[in-house]
Amino acid sequence: MLEFISRIFGKDSSPSKNVARERLRLVLVHDRTDISPQIMEALKSDLIKVITNYMEIDEAALEVSLDSNENQIALVANIPVKGMKRSGSMAPTGA
Repeated sequence: MLEFISRIFGKDSSPSKNVARERLRLVLVHDRTDISPQIMEALKSDLIKVITNYMEIDEAALEVSLDSNENQIALVANIPVKGMKRSGSMAPTGA
């Protein structure tokens, strides 16, 4: 009975509730930063170009997002690294 009452009044911390809360948080962060999805994709593409000069990464699993707390916004990147490239196989820097 207590479990039923807890569910009615929102005490249930189901995984779907947590996922929905996280999605809403991400939407709010993106709204506050005024960064369009196109800019986020361009940023992700540029990160891939730079990082692949030095490492072999899993591009399909790469995640880039913005996170915020009260005072600041952080760029958070989860980049699965498959391996390091040898120094001889790195692309020139073009400086």
